[in-house]
Amino acid sequence: MVGFDSYHYRYASGREGDFFITGFAPRATNISIYIMSGFEPHQELLARLGKYKLGKSCLYIKSLAEVDREILRTLVEESVNIKRARYH
Repeated sequence: MVGFDSYHYRYASGREGDFFITGFAPRATNISIYIMSGFEPHQELLARLGKYKLGKSCLYIKSLAEVDREILRTLVEESVNIKRARYH
């Protein structure tokens, strides 16, 4: 995994830690892109992105050729901005 920037989180249970704001991981079958703001705020962009699958905070794409790179860039930027506004 390659992460960029970081934020400190704290759950109501008292558990806390640090994690990256966004990142990616090349895998054998896909590229995992970490959208830490979640996907709810990005439905319009996801509709125009291309071929992908979703995990809890991971966007899985088989190839950059299967997605619109400008939409992907905007999606990552918006997610980073949401996390920075909340945690910085």
